[in-house]
Amino acid sequence: MFQHQNPNQTSPSNQWQLTLILSALCLILFSLFLTPSSAKSQSYSKFINLVESDRVEQVTISPNRLEYTLKSEGFADNSEQVFTTVPVTQDTELPKILRQHQVEFSATPANNDTWFWGFVQVLFFLFLLVNLGGLLIARRQQGGASPFAVGRSNARIYSEGSLDVTFDDVAGVDEAKTELYEIVDFLQNKTKYALLGAKIPKGVLLVGPPGTGKTLLAKAIAGEAGVPFFSISGSEFIEMFVGVGASRVRDLFERAKKQAPAIVFIDELDALGKSRASGGAFMGGNDEREQTLNQLLAEMDGFEPNTGVILLAATNRPEVLDPALLRPGRFDRQILVDRPDKSGRLAILEVHARNVSLAEDVDLDKLAARTPGFAGADLANLINEAALLAARNNRYAVTMADFNEASERILTGLEKRSRVLNETEKKTVAHHEVGHAIVGSLMPGTDRVEKISIVPRGIGALGYTLHLPEEDRFLMMEDEIRGRIATLLGGRAAEELIFGKVSTGASDDIQKATELAERYITLYGMSDRLGPIAFEKVQQQFLDGMTNPRRQVSPKVAEEIDLEVKAVIDGAYQTAKTTLLENRELLTALAQILLKQEVLEGEQLRSHLGQAQRNDLVDKWLQTGKLAQNNLLAPALSHNGKALKR
Repeated sequence: MFQHQNPNQTSPSNQWQLTLILSALCLILFSLFLTPSSAKSQSYSKFINLVESDRVEQVTISPNRLEYTLKSEGFADNSEQVFTTVPVTQDTELPKILRQHQVEFSATPANNDTWFWGFVQVLFFLFLLVNLGGLLIARRQQGGASPFAVGRSNARIYSEGSLDVTFDDVAGVDEAKTELYEIVDFLQNKTKYALLGAKIPKGVLLVGPPGTGKTLLAKAIAGEAGVPFFSISGSEFIEMFVGVGASRVRDLFERAKKQAPAIVFIDELDALGKSRASGGAFMGGNDEREQTLNQLLAEMDGFEPNTGVILLAATNRPEVLDPALLRPGRFDRQILVDRPDKSGRLAILEVHARNVSLAEDVDLDKLAARTPGFAGADLANLINEAALLAARNNRYAVTMADFNEASERILTGLEKRSRVLNETEKKTVAHHEVGHAIVGSLMPGTDRVEKISIVPRGIGALGYTLHLPEEDRFLMMEDEIRGRIATLLGGRAAEELIFGKVSTGASDDIQKATELAERYITLYGMSDRLGPIAFEKVQQQFLDGMTNPRRQVSPKVAEEIDLEVKAVIDGAYQTAKTTLLENRELLTALAQILLKQEVLEGEQLRSHLGQAQRNDLVDKWLQTGKLAQNNLLAPALSHNGKALKR
């Protein structure tokens, strides 16, 4: 790969074009000289009958055929009709019959050029075969895919020194870099390990969420060590033909051994190494995927640890991998490549901002604090989006405002000021978002409310409340989970409190609140009634948005789970309404300001939210998860949600 091509050398694509042009010319010549007559063919006996019935006008006799024309007079079809037939050998009576019926006839000499055009046909097909064979050989020599080489590996090969990625280009994953540097040292200093009798791991598995830099780390190892790098995706092994995947695995390892020391990297290993006990069609003994996996296991057993071939693989679904892949002697080492913390995000931002012109007001440390949960790919996208915004506004440097806007675009979607809301909708959205903000500002463990907006964004968001954490969090207490559920329901509670009815705008909030309440009961085991029992099976460790299936339980237990989830939701909703009833004047005032300005943020927003108060009933629920017996909230609200005078 990365070979210099002589400009005077005919490329395979040009050879194909030349072959097609010459073939087309030959076909045109054949159509001109060898195309048979369009006359219809008839039997010889029918021809004799037509002659005897005086329907034939003219006959042309050739050595291997007769061509005759029927008379047009007296027939329904007055158009000239020409037919051909094959004569009976040595029919000496034919001229006599033609004279008797006054049929005009003539003879044509034998075509002496027939042998020539037959010879041309043979040459034409030989020409095609030679050209096709030459093209296949040329593509094979240049490393191209041959139609007869379906069993060859499709791995992309980066030759020694062609990768310009090093560990300096990878940031935010210091622990993983430390672990992987041992691989680099082994490839550069094999003798040191051999003298000590140490064996380097045959395989290293990189696991972690999408976008955290697993593929980049693998390339950095090859770039640091200066060895050939074979890169292939797990899905590229599997084809519809049985045996192709296993053949490609064998070919990949054979090529890697020939160029050792080398690194083989298989991305998305779960596409190839899914557990054979997962059920379904995969249980078949002759399944193509299973054969390919078996061949991979055999190849990993077949090469010695110190041969210089290191197998790296990456996946974000380690829980579905076959246990045989993960045993010692195959993938000996698993390295977690997780989302970075604040210091890691800062390092990643500094790497991606090297070639970006930054304004003086840009604070990457502050930006790192505003982006918790962002992976390396997300931060790279953030830098690029900010640069695009600056270019769109004809600025010569990227400002902090560009980064803030880019961050909001990634989190909430593109701003859509063309989506015009009527007055009723604006009031509903304003009170809804302020309800989120007030409840969220009073709940424990919730992120700081940074911004409220009623400008529509994204696909369906008519407004949004932006929460930004002040620090990275790795644990959540049970009162904090309850507080988050109450915050999610704060928008709907505000609508019911102010307007006496609710809208469809809270549907996404209800969905998220219900999912969090279910995890509170079934996964975290925080229900006093059911106890610390996990009713969910964790199957997606690193992929967000995929729910975990519930364990098989009796109908009675399932009913109790549903009742507990409903109790958590009901308590959170009552708490949100209690909080907003306590701060009704603040809710109304903030909504009016938001209707005028459309956006509330920064110190102005925090000064207003600082006036919010939380009563003892809310504190009681947060601590115990139970509403107080003397809760005066229910009688404080009428059945239609309108607040009564206190």
